[in-house]
Amino acid sequence: MANFLDLLGRFLISALFLVSAYNKIFSLDGTMSWMEGFGVPGFLLYPTIALEIILPLFVIIGYKARISAGILAIFCIATAFIFHHDFIDQMQTISFLKNLGLAGGFLFVVANGTKDWSVDKERKYVRL
Repeated sequence: MANFLDLLGRFLISALFLVSAYNKIFSLDGTMSWMEGFGVPGFLLYPTIALEIILPLFVIIGYKARISAGILAIFCIATAFIFHHDFIDQMQTISFLKNLGLAGGFLFVVANGTKDWSVDKERKYVRL
């Protein structure tokens, strides 16, 4: 049961990024304009999309999950402070706290790793 819950948790915390990347791909111009409105160069959208696809998949399948989760935690904290710092707007405050909560979840993966259902699971071999 612990393996299933671990995999489910990794999937749930990563799913947001996969959906976000999908939305960014189909709204490149709008997303670039939005980013540039915060002083972030629009060309950074492309590495952001790659990050939002590759690293969450690594966390889900358990390949280099600790490193991927650590990078995603930093990404969540950075985006919280860059894009969601208008605390007068309640939606921005909620988005800020959501990003911090996601970062906390990723830090759990960094601290605890993954259970048995992961690509990097250390296999124990018995010598005969």
